[in-house]
Amino acid sequence: MNAIVIGADRLGNIPELLSDWNINITRHITGRHVAHQRKPHGLPRNTELLILFTDFLGHNVMRHFRNLALVQGIPFIACRRSTSCLAQSLECCFNKKIEESKCPNCPFRP
Repeated sequence: MNAIVIGADRLGNIPELLSDWNINITRHITGRHVAHQRKPHGLPRNTELLILFTDFLGHNVMRHFRNLALVQGIPFIACRRSTSCLAQSLECCFNKKIEESKCPNCPFRP
């Protein structure tokens, strides 16, 4: 699965965690540079997942990328930039054995 990561200056151990889930980071946008905050017209065609790190993004940047994902029908995960928080979000979204009540806002649930 190809993912775009938005937020965070450095990813640390996150690429390793994502590779354990067979997720490949095709692009990382920090969101801090002025060019990153300009509004692109869409996400790249091969994007299958959008990951937003909420503790490193402004509200407008996050809202814009989230809306792009919704318009293009791409699922997204919004969480803090920590491996434990991302792992919990991935577990919630990809493990269908977890009760829906434990993660009601998961975009992967029908």
